Amino acid sequence: MGYSVVVGEALVDLLDGRCGDEPVYRQAIGGGPLNVAVGVARLGGDSRFVGSLGDDALADRIRDFLTAAGVGISGTITVPAPTALAVATFAGAEPDFRFYGQPPSYGLLTADDLDVALVEGADVLYCGSIVLLCPATLAAARRAWRLATGVRVFDPNIRPRLLAGPDALDTVRHTTAEFAASAHLVKLSAADAEVLYPGEPVERVAVHLRELGAGTVVVTLGPDGALVAAGADPVRVPAPTIRAVDATGAGDSVMAALVADLLVDGPPTDPAGWTDRVAFALQVAGLVCESPGGAVAMPTRDAVARRFAT
Repeated sequence: MGYSVVVGEALVDLLDGRCGDEPVYRQAIGGGPLNVAVGVARLGGDSRFVGSLGDDALADRIRDFLTAAGVGISGTITVPAPTALAVATFAGAEPDFRFYGQPPSYGLLTADDLDVALVEGADVLYCGSIVLLCPATLAAARRAWRLATGVRVFDPNIRPRLLAGPDALDTVRHTTAEFAASAHLVKLSAADAEVLYPGEPVERVAVHLRELGAGTVVVTLGPDGALVAAGADPVRVPAPTIRAVDATGAGDSVMAALVADLLVDGPPTDPAGWTDRVAFALQVAGLVCESPGGAVAMPTRDAVARRFAT
């Protein structure tokens, strides 16, 4: 089994909650790509995180967390900035994030900072999420994408609150098309699809991304499961029945499960193979939704097997 490289952000989530009658914010290590890296490791894969981390105590906690989770951090750099924060409030189980920290500690990795040998040796390369809004790290991701010799996976993971300015959406749409055009796998949420292509059915969005050049497209649909576009016609895969308390990291866990299986068996040889893998990934996401937090909720394969034993 080879290893995966995840290029993206790490930050600290402040999750809205209560302690008795008092409102509190619970601290949690976060960032969509970090969640993916941790999820891959928890599922038995060799995972390496590449990104920029701040120079404060919160960044030290991120490093310690990744190391304890079995994620390699040799590709990370330290930058002179406080760790960025994502403050999450909830409407039911769905988090709404607002981001704090300028410059963002997660967006300062440059193309020259990349460990070329690490990227070239990866069996799977993940790029995506909000670091692509940061010019320096977008350049780093583009370089990693060009260097990659293995499977390339992409997740736009769009946060509308970060899209400032009249051209922001067009820029994100262009970046998504750029990476999707040479991706073996694109994973996005129905919310991402709506931001990118307002009013378009998810089936049409998935087909469009494949027409751009993506090999397989998976669109997560929350409690309705996922759409898989890998063959002639998109297929819907139902989600398992769960008791959701916090959907933070659910989409990231789907990507983590797909990456972990790519490390074990490589890409499926037919569309049905992708459908089976997405069904397992939705079980992983279901278990994540039954626990609070994102990265800390990523399960092992044994935990998934126990929860969904038939």
